[in-house]
Amino acid sequence: MAFMEKLPAGKVLLDDTVPLTAAIEASQSLQSHTEYIIRVQRGISVENSWQIVRRYSDFDLLNNSLQIAGLSLPLPPKKLIGNMDREFIAERQKGLQNYLNVITTNHILSNCELVKKFLDPNNYSANYTEIALQHVSMFFRSEPKWEVVEPLKDIGWRIRKKYFLMKIKNQPKERLVLSWADLGPDKYLSDKDFQCLIKLLPSCLHPYIYRVTFATANESSALLIRMFNEKGTLKDLIYKAKPKDPFLKKYCNPKKVQGLELQQIKTYGRQVLEVLKFLHDKGFPYGHLHASNVMLDGDTCRLLDLENSLLGLPSFYRSYFSQFRKINTLESVDVHCFGHLLYEMTYGRPPDSVPVDSFPPAPSMAVVAVLESTLSCEACKNGMPTVSRLLQMPLFSDVLLTTSEKPQFKIPTKLKEALRIAKECIEKRLIEEQKQIHQHRRLTRAQSHHGSEEERKRRKILARKKSKRSAVENNEEHSAKYSNSNNSGSGASSPLTSPSSPTPPSTAEHAPF
Repeated sequence: MAFMEKLPAGKVLLDDTVPLTAAIEASQSLQSHTEYIIRVQRGISVENSWQIVRRYSDFDLLNNSLQIAGLSLPLPPKKLIGNMDREFIAERQKGLQNYLNVITTNHILSNCELVKKFLDPNNYSANYTEIALQHVSMFFRSEPKWEVVEPLKDIGWRIRKKYFLMKIKNQPKERLVLSWADLGPDKYLSDKDFQCLIKLLPSCLHPYIYRVTFATANESSALLIRMFNEKGTLKDLIYKAKPKDPFLKKYCNPKKVQGLELQQIKTYGRQVLEVLKFLHDKGFPYGHLHASNVMLDGDTCRLLDLENSLLGLPSFYRSYFSQFRKINTLESVDVHCFGHLLYEMTYGRPPDSVPVDSFPPAPSMAVVAVLESTLSCEACKNGMPTVSRLLQMPLFSDVLLTTSEKPQFKIPTKLKEALRIAKECIEKRLIEEQKQIHQHRRLTRAQSHHGSEEERKRRKILARKKSKRSAVENNEEHSAKYSNSNNSGSGASSPLTSPSSPTPPSTAEHAPF
């Protein structure tokens, strides 16, 4: 069976970058242990939520698996005696809730397979390494010259993308990397156009794009082979990490936080901007810039994973830029992600939160100027500059690039049109998601304001004033009615009428002479 043949369907086209939140709703004590009932929600919709039941031992098992990240996570300690006391269970529930808050708000941990499986077992129960091996095995049946050396376990952050170290049988010392990934929620190309564009990637030649040696695809996934680089990526340089180590171990808790030299920042930044401009001019959507997608080849940065947008995979930083309605094109996404990359090159770590209110001291004010134009509150609110504008800024305008390699990437007109339509569909989904998040944020703010102590006091004062005003008006009306009844001609009580009712004629006017 060749790789191009279709595997049985079974994929779930989830956006794995949509944040999961978890709240412990209750606990129940059984004979020898306590179970915690947890409400998990994907994104902002309460309707997209479910319940899971977990014991303390489940939390402990997860925590042990996450130790590879090198973080000190706040899991409450074990207790063998008195662990069924009501007060202890209530206190432990608070501690476990805090633990859930920490792992779901950490950008790297929240996207890892361990946490996803813990919170959403229905959608993440599959063995993705096994699925990848099935596809790779099919590929080898039609391409017997390649051979797997070893799986590169968890070197990337994507749950549904797997890597294998490869060799060519007649060149056993040369090492390559095979990557396999299935389709994502933004795959809008037809199967035919998708496969044609994937196979076109090895023909892309650019001094700042990492060369694809081989690429193929079927209707449900793509498989690409590139040369293995012992030095690793730009992120490996920044974090002083070993390329083959798992993603959590490499980047979650760096031992030493140190940014790059100013000249490196200028040169690498300029190279990345040049290749982004090239892709934008070609009408090729990217949207996947981050430090792990920039291969370091000597003093040259080369962009990785051009296939991601064709596969419809969501961006590493999607949960950030989906909050800002002005970042609504793939070009502006690339610029915003460049801001993240520049921050990491400058300070040796990602920003604590985005937008960034104030920037730490940098090697040059020219660096801060670019960061402010891509990550500040004002930039996120008003929109991103273009890549061309960034290239003109003082940080990059005086960088001299020495390369003799002429860029080449010929995309047939028909496929360019297919890319344009797919790009519009990707942006449309992003805009719709941003709109929903904006509406949810406004509603949450209104509800929070309505339920605040200050607002409750204000409403009480208004209610009191309204009550007093009504009482005064009622007294005045009663006094007026009493006065009218006393002023009637014969002293007999006359019928009360509303001010708008016509006054009945008096009997004196119509009496006969």
